[in-house]
Amino acid sequence: MQTVLAPLVLLYFVVRGFREPRYFATLRQRTGELPALWQKTAPGAIWFHAVSVGEVLAAIPLLTELRRRLPQAPLYLSTTTLAGYDVARQRLPSLIDGVFFAPLDYVWAVRRVLRRLRPSVLVVLETEIWPNMFREAKRTGAGLVLVNGRISDRALPRYRRWRNFFGPVLSQCDRILTQSDEMRQRYVVAGAPPDRVATAGNLKYDFTLPALAADSPLLQFLGSNEAPVWIAASTSTDGLIIEEDAVIAAQRELSREGWRLIVAPRKPDRFGEVAAKLAASGLHWTRRTSLTDPSANVLLLDSVGELASLFPFAQAVFMGGTLASIGGHNVLEPAVAGKPVVAGPHLENFRDIERHFEAHHALLRIARDEDLAAAIRSADAALGERGREAARVQTGAANRIAQAVILEHTAHYPKARPAQPGFALLRALSLLWKFGSARDRRRKLARTRKLPVPVVSVGNITTGGTGKTPMSIALLNALASHNPGLLTRGHGRAAPGIVIVRANQQASTALMGDEPTLIHRSTGAPIAIGADRYDAGVRLLQTESPGCLILDDGFQHLQLARAFDLVLIDGLNPFGGGYLLPLGRLREPLEGLKRAHAFVITRSDEVVNIEAIQRILPPAPVFHARTVAKQWRNASGETLALTHFVGLRSLAFCGLGNPQAFWQTLAGLGIIPLETYAFEDHHSYRPVETIRLSRRARAIAADVLLTTEKDAVNIACAVDQLYWLEVELEVERMDELVSLIRKSVGH
Repeated sequence: MQTVLAPLVLLYFVVRGFREPRYFATLRQRTGELPALWQKTAPGAIWFHAVSVGEVLAAIPLLTELRRRLPQAPLYLSTTTLAGYDVARQRLPSLIDGVFFAPLDYVWAVRRVLRRLRPSVLVVLETEIWPNMFREAKRTGAGLVLVNGRISDRALPRYRRWRNFFGPVLSQCDRILTQSDEMRQRYVVAGAPPDRVATAGNLKYDFTLPALAADSPLLQFLGSNEAPVWIAASTSTDGLIIEEDAVIAAQRELSREGWRLIVAPRKPDRFGEVAAKLAASGLHWTRRTSLTDPSANVLLLDSVGELASLFPFAQAVFMGGTLASIGGHNVLEPAVAGKPVVAGPHLENFRDIERHFEAHHALLRIARDEDLAAAIRSADAALGERGREAARVQTGAANRIAQAVILEHTAHYPKARPAQPGFALLRALSLLWKFGSARDRRRKLARTRKLPVPVVSVGNITTGGTGKTPMSIALLNALASHNPGLLTRGHGRAAPGIVIVRANQQASTALMGDEPTLIHRSTGAPIAIGADRYDAGVRLLQTESPGCLILDDGFQHLQLARAFDLVLIDGLNPFGGGYLLPLGRLREPLEGLKRAHAFVITRSDEVVNIEAIQRILPPAPVFHARTVAKQWRNASGETLALTHFVGLRSLAFCGLGNPQAFWQTLAGLGIIPLETYAFEDHHSYRPVETIRLSRRARAIAADVLLTTEKDAVNIACAVDQLYWLEVELEVERMDELVSLIRKSVGH
């Protein structure tokens, strides 16, 4: 169906673009192309969707509360209209990390956004129901919350009639939080699961009025004389009734008594039409965008985002959309300012607010256009105070909704879903990997052997680096009193068979491999290197007398029995995208984590929603760790402070399972390399490669080449101006972890 309708969608955009040229500039984002800088190292963002100005403004108290309670979580907001986008850019820069135009509800466009943002939660405001957006968000594992939900009187019959369509879409939501009990029942009628729908209140009651900018030209108009000002806010037309006609007629009468008027049309595309009416009216008027005569009696507010800041300056406010039969606009903003509000007969879109304000005698209603001037004249301060109190007693929705969003944020961790057609092919291959690896594990378990000393495995469930090497170093040092040894495969070594390196013996990287070399340099522990870790362990026990053995990268090496399985979880990519190889980076299904005795979440200080990771892990002690940079070092042994290269021109390179970790570490140190180069994990650098890197550094006038300590041991020849970063793993509650291990190994 969407393919059939595609030409109509294209025609719609062409027509809109010719009416408003800015619309063409939005097409890239509407097809899901977002700024590359928004790509985060770790998932955990929250994506808000607010269709237009009203929803954007309603989101402000919720965003404020979430920014306070989740200061590290990236918050992004999408909107559909140009006006909504402009207001978001003006009002939300301190609350959100980015604003963009919502993608078309095509699977490919929505997926592009989800791959870029990788949100843990999608929060949709009010009645925006998009089937593909909802379904694709859930497919990535994100939570889905519809907040401030409402269904108008006019829309309710349509939702009831199309219940079979809306029901399955609304069933995708984890929570639906409505403005009132009546709205809750309407969502149930529309097909939403009753147990997922709850009343949380209306966010618009928590609205805080923005202050008018100190340098705003509007202050010239407001301060030009002391005459009373009334505002005609969000004026509209239904095709029959043009509210600006009634407003102009009322102002002709009120101007004789000294009143001044600010008229703010709801839609920017009507600014020109209203300007023409004012020009023909005979009134003394001016425009906000060309405020040449501040002494004018009428101001056309032909700007977006400033109306709310003007309410405190008014003596009375007429709310547009209430004389024309379009259902009305929100009366809460002027009420929050304590200003008396005049409204026509139509407030169907805000039925709950209407009833609440009527019960508090906080609205002055008129039935006819001709009554507007008299109503403005009679609206008094007492009416405004009743409106302020009516709004105050209904506050608190932002806090309740924020709590619900946080619960979903901590309960969901998204998966990476590659684009088609690659996804289908890789998914098929990952199924083959699943069956093949399961068979391999059964064979390994069937021939498990046990060494005469206890073995502690340090491993992970994903490919790539998770910090196993620094963790092994930390454990070897912590268990030094037990004379520990290391069992490892030795990736990248040139020597075949089993290699034994005795305590404090000098050995080359070619003999040992890069990671064993680092471990041996840092601990001096004896090391047995070989593919068969049991045979390697037997050989080590024949030459050394270790009290226990650390099995490096051993979680899947099931043919060797272990007393303790410690599994490292990379906080920035904990579950390999959620899929098995080659679709994702999982070595085995997550059920395998049940074998672990404890978990260490590495780089935990950079994680946005660590609670979501912990919820996925099976019951076992969980520890947090962070990588701490120590100093820079070169081949001659010179050491430099971490900040030494800040501001210098540099070229950086590395061969890690997750090179992004090194780039982020450099950024955290304030070092922004001119260029970066990533090689495969355990890369052994040939002389020609280091020569090319050195030449490139000279070509871009880089002062220094920067790399990791692991890469440094894989560089055989001397490189001028090369420094590597020394790091260590800092584990919270390390004493508790070591105590658990000692109990398991019998020490």
